[in-house]
Amino acid sequence: MLDVLFEDNHVLVVNKPAGLLVHGDETGDITLADLAKEYIRLKYDKPGNVFVGVVHRLDRPVSGVVLLAKTSKALARLNELFRSKKTQKTYWAVVQNRPAQEQGTLVHWLVKDATRNITKAFAKENKAGARSELHYKLLRSQQGHHLLQVNPITGRSHQIRVQLSSMRCPILGDLKYGADQPLPDKSIALHAYQLQFDHPTLKTPVIVSAPPPAASVWAPYR
Repeated sequence: MLDVLFEDNHVLVVNKPAGLLVHGDETGDITLADLAKEYIRLKYDKPGNVFVGVVHRLDRPVSGVVLLAKTSKALARLNELFRSKKTQKTYWAVVQNRPAQEQGTLVHWLVKDATRNITKAFAKENKAGARSELHYKLLRSQQGHHLLQVNPITGRSHQIRVQLSSMRCPILGDLKYGADQPLPDKSIALHAYQLQFDHPTLKTPVIVSAPPPAASVWAPYR
């Protein structure tokens, strides 16, 4: 079942559940793109192939807002918005430790190890790495955990996960980047809460928010 947050003739914005792939990989598991195509095919009684363009991705264990294009023109224009950093992304992350400063900016050079699907963060410039920047702010502390708002400026693989871990604030459930234990549903407590972008044809601003998942880790923040 697709959780649709916003839709018109050009774009489809959905709330991805944790555990679902956005785009296909070697597992062959069903993807968000597959579900979106089936949703459009059934809703509009479209025969044959249905076009759905993936504009950006979330890691499999991450939930939240994902923007899809329903036309090739919209896909090209939205891709350019992301390339030129003209979108605003807001994430929520529940972390194990309280950050030393309640808000700040993190800058690292990230190096991806594709064979192990893990990213390493370097505080100093690394010629093999990509400069990565995010802003964070502590929103609330409850039950020994801490809710951060995160606004990434760049969009690197595993960026939020590894950068928060680098300041000793691993995301709950994220064993790959320092969490103590998994969450019951194998997700991690990282949620793409809001996306702001200019509509690809109308040029008007669109702001879409997704409520956090029903998983117990999010209960204090809903």
